[in-house]
Amino acid sequence: MRLIFLLSIVFLLTNCSTAPDQFGKLDLKKWRSDRGGCNGVRTTLVSDFKAEIPNLKGKTANTIGDLLGRPDVNQIEDRNQKFYVYFLEKGVHCDQPGTKSTSRSVAIRMSAIGLATEITFQNGIP
Repeated sequence: MRLIFLLSIVFLLTNCSTAPDQFGKLDLKKWRSDRGGCNGVRTTLVSDFKAEIPNLKGKTANTIGDLLGRPDVNQIEDRNQKFYVYFLEKGVHCDQPGTKSTSRSVAIRMSAIGLATEITFQNGIP
């Protein structure tokens, strides 16, 4: 009984960690604090984000969510694929949530098995 209790405590301690503040050059704390890109912080982090694209590919959906925070838009696609969309600049989505925005954004395509396979930049949602 004591062994099970100790193993449970060890399991909880190793699985309850906070998200990191840095991912290579990218300041994740600043990225996550600028929900929707509405404060203009993400725009200043684009070059650091681009430098980390090779390291983001292949990460799980949960890891991407832990690193970058909840996506601004979670778009479901065919064959159980989805896009995590993060806006990079202020747009109509900041003042009128739910409104279609054409602001610059980055989309991370998640495969059917939940791995980041493609990262693209565009205006609005892919």
